[in-house]
Amino acid sequence: MGYPGKCRKQYETPRYPWQHEKLEEEANLVKRYGLRNKRELWKAESMLRKYRRVARKLLAARASGIMNENTKREIDNLLESLKRKGILDMDGELDDVLALTVEDLLNRRLQTLVAQKNLASSMRQARQLIVHGHIAINGRRITIPGYMVKREEEAGIDYYVGSPLAEEGHPVRPAKVEIEAPLEGGES
Repeated sequence: MGYPGKCRKQYETPRYPWQHEKLEEEANLVKRYGLRNKRELWKAESMLRKYRRVARKLLAARASGIMNENTKREIDNLLESLKRKGILDMDGELDDVLALTVEDLLNRRLQTLVAQKNLASSMRQARQLIVHGHIAINGRRITIPGYMVKREEEAGIDYYVGSPLAEEGHPVRPAKVEIEAPLEGGES
């Protein structure tokens, strides 16, 4: 019978999995974003497909002139959801949903944001720190590297308070790069 909470997979596999170009593209994305396997990439692609499918349906309804209150509400809900998640820009429109790429979704993962905020020195280390419980969002420990960080949560990403990495001089922490301000008046 199985576990009832996990009744089906959350991704669709590629139709033609053995195309050379597709394999290379997937391998590059897996390596660049530090994904564990291609399943994580396929989940992001499935999410993107879902958003595009809904956007195409709503664009077709708008183009055919069937703009009732329900369609307007669905458009607003889709755009607000994507903006809140940080996938779409704040001034994005329904047409912009079709221009989204899988990289836009992968850039919103906690693992990617931890590496971008220089809390880890690499994507692999970012994944390890998250899984081992050293990373928190607004003080709440998150142990899922694929967690989709919302726009308002992005500023709260930091080391977990109970983690030894929270101390400034810990040897595993990457060195902070300080940018020196140029001297005023052109003096050296």
